[in-house]
Amino acid sequence: MKIHCLQHAPYEGLGEIGRWGEAAGGRLTFTKFYEKPQLPAAGSVDFLVVMGGPMNVYEYRAHPWLRAEKEFINRQVDRGIPVLGVCLGAQLIADVLGAKVYQNAEKEIGWLPVRWRALPSNRRLLGRQPGEVTVFQWHGDTFDLPPKSEWLAESTACAHQAFLCRRRVVGLQFHLEVGAEEVGLMARHGAGELQAGGRLVQTAEQLAAIPADLATGHALLRHLLDRLVEREV
Repeated sequence: MKIHCLQHAPYEGLGEIGRWGEAAGGRLTFTKFYEKPQLPAAGSVDFLVVMGGPMNVYEYRAHPWLRAEKEFINRQVDRGIPVLGVCLGAQLIADVLGAKVYQNAEKEIGWLPVRWRALPSNRRLLGRQPGEVTVFQWHGDTFDLPPKSEWLAESTACAHQAFLCRRRVVGLQFHLEVGAEEVGLMARHGAGELQAGGRLVQTAEQLAAIPADLATGHALLRHLLDRLVEREV
């Protein structure tokens, strides 16, 4: 299984997704847009992962490769392979599928709760109905749900936290893949946003306080990834 990652910043890598992929015997390849925006042949990918980043989906002048990236994502969705988007990645998938992406009323940065909705799809994807889980957030934008998608998770400050579309395409506005190392890197590179503050923007010290739900989030993520590759979501 060739797992291809679209990576937008050196400090937002695969984390737990990469560890899952290696354990599953997958071959990990990358397009690192911050180095060279070269995409692989469309038919050479078995699983596409679209990661986060500091840019917005509509910043074409600053990041001209966004158009090619969106076209590539669209081709993979049409092929029917599993596609997972995280944070910016979820926004890019939503945009490709015809949904609107725009500024959320508030930034969410830190360890904050999301609620998984009581749906059969969530029980299949996650292995159980987890209810509310504390997850890592770092976003200022949000998205409308793509047409014909299922609304999987929500939070008080940002309604659309996760969706499932076409049975094998998942968007997560939050980061289940991170651990202490990944959070530390993001905090250092995003220090300016932390200093600017906000009602739902935590301090660097708060970000470093890893919650007990981290293991739960990793287990949910691994189950979701297993289900996506089983072709039975």
